[in-house]
Amino acid sequence: MERLNRKTMPSAKTYTEKVIQFGEGNFLRAFIDWIIWKTNQKTDFNASVVVVQPIDKGMVDMLNEQDGLYHLNLQGLDEGKPVDSIEMIDVISRGINPYRDFADYMKLAEQPEIRFVISNTTEAGIAFDPECKFTDAPASSYPGKLVQLLYHRYEYFKGDKSKGLIIFPCELIFLNGKELKRCIREYIKLWNLGEEFSNWFETACGVYCTLVDRIVPGYPRDTAAQIIERIGIEDKLLDKAEIFHLWVIEAPQEVAAEFPADKAGLHVLFVPSEAPYHERKVTLLNGPHTVLSPVGYLSGLNTVKECCEDPVVGKFVHKVMFDELMQTLNLPMEELQKFASDVMDRFCNPFVKHFVTSIMLNSFPKFKTRDLPGLKTYLERKGELPKGLVLGLAGIITYYKGGKRGEDEIMPNDDAAIMQLLKDLWACGDVRKVAEGVLAASELIWGEDLNLVPGLTDMLAANLAKIQKDGMRAAVESIL
Repeated sequence: MERLNRKTMPSAKTYTEKVIQFGEGNFLRAFIDWIIWKTNQKTDFNASVVVVQPIDKGMVDMLNEQDGLYHLNLQGLDEGKPVDSIEMIDVISRGINPYRDFADYMKLAEQPEIRFVISNTTEAGIAFDPECKFTDAPASSYPGKLVQLLYHRYEYFKGDKSKGLIIFPCELIFLNGKELKRCIREYIKLWNLGEEFSNWFETACGVYCTLVDRIVPGYPRDTAAQIIERIGIEDKLLDKAEIFHLWVIEAPQEVAAEFPADKAGLHVLFVPSEAPYHERKVTLLNGPHTVLSPVGYLSGLNTVKECCEDPVVGKFVHKVMFDELMQTLNLPMEELQKFASDVMDRFCNPFVKHFVTSIMLNSFPKFKTRDLPGLKTYLERKGELPKGLVLGLAGIITYYKGGKRGEDEIMPNDDAAIMQLLKDLWACGDVRKVAEGVLAASELIWGEDLNLVPGLTDMLAANLAKIQKDGMRAAVESIL
């Protein structure tokens, strides 16, 4: 069978390179690139995307082998009617690995039509690393790479304010735009890039907070053969997502005019504040996702749907969402219950096989941003710790121990320093020390010593002991 590329698929269109995208993973391709593709169809946007690989190891070579083409399978219920579509997405023009082709990366700054930067580098990606040097090729952090690009653009176009960039970070961090802007300012200061460049950045560029929402299981391992047979061509970058999508962008209408996705019949909102959308979504969708994944996996389950429908783990998911996290929000309860019920329907989408292992990348930063605020608020309001969330943290810590689940190798994936910490702590063989050591990882993970949270060390250690002695399913039953 022929391999998908622009020779074997001559119907693929070519657009003007207007967007630089940091990240080549399933989510960005199923969400951002699909939105740009739809916007091209419905408006005169005419934009293509240059993908930049944000870390040393990635998929841009595979992307380039297919000339940026891939198919997206959208499945779900639309007003009660099943949708099962397959569409070829043709907006990615090429991919660049800046670790290997730094000069090609920097040349992007010289393209006058480039106008947007979009990223999703996980929660750990927007961070200031003082070890980064301006002369690194490239800087290791995403904000550092971005500053290198912006400075070259500033110099190349001699400070022309019309050549500034509109920047949409899509990482699941509250006020992600403000955090990215803070990191950029830190690098400008650290690298002594000067007042004139700083002023150009502040006046010519815009960094806007955004919220993204679409469940993306990614490569459809279970149905890939059928999809390839259906499309009649080999595609190693197949992607799969639910039909629901929402992108909230905290930006003025002049930005919306330049990026007209809201005019393409899409659920893209330009709003004065994304805060209420963000808090609701991160707490009631991403929060349960983060803890149900290790708990479900260690209970012998593989997908989000299986977790929600399991007689034991399903009750755990409901407890975390409705009894714990929902109680920490300030929106009207009726609205929250409706949103949470919709989320449960999305989790149980019969078309989507969302493997829990795909959610567990960088679980500790995810728990910090998605679940820890709720844990603290619940304790403050109820005078006791939320048992489901604490068990979820114990599940993450146990998953990071590694080993085997039946015949399957457990393969956690996180920052190398976090992985080493967990390895060292589990080597001591004392669950109390494991709990204390994880909670004490102030600089590495939490930004504070969580052993100071009343009762947390004791409850976490007890959960770890229960899981080690009786297994995860018994630990779940003990808190229901």
